[in-house]
Amino acid sequence: MLNIENSILLIIDIQERLVGMLQKDSIVEKACNLANGTKILGINTIVTEQYPKGLGATILPLKEVIAQDAQYFEKTTFSALDEKNIFEAIKQTGKKHVIICGIEAHICVYQTAMALKNQGYEVSLVADASASRNKYEFKTGVELMRQNGINITCVEIVLFELLKSSKHQNFKEVQALIK
Repeated sequence: MLNIENSILLIIDIQERLVGMLQKDSIVEKACNLANGTKILGINTIVTEQYPKGLGATILPLKEVIAQDAQYFEKTTFSALDEKNIFEAIKQTGKKHVIICGIEAHICVYQTAMALKNQGYEVSLVADASASRNKYEFKTGVELMRQNGINITCVEIVLFELLKSSKHQNFKEVQALIK
């Protein structure tokens, strides 16, 4: 079960050119709602950007939600954990549950989730805040993660699981994000 005290959010490569290749942009809204909700709840956020010189920066709506509250890292490897500084940033949080989302689900998100799992982290993939250019690759990546012990979830489940109760001091603020 997710809890605020032991969770971090890892956003993988939700960048200008990658989002532009997708058939629809609901991932933008979902990722923003997830990032906003976890920010309200005080959860650390780490953002990766795959070769931003070629693929652009993290999309502006997401940057605006996160503001200066996240750590940003450039990478060229598919697994974020293959970049020592990213893995060190995750370890330094002291948290053992990683909530992960991003693009491409079957490549960078998949490889990062598996590497986290192999390092002893509990990992939850937020499927509706993740995407691949092709539906088949997306479904295959998600299924591989599920088969390998990655929890598959969605934005609304994550946020309400973190809240635990309608009595939580931030309930109304987080609930307002759900449309």
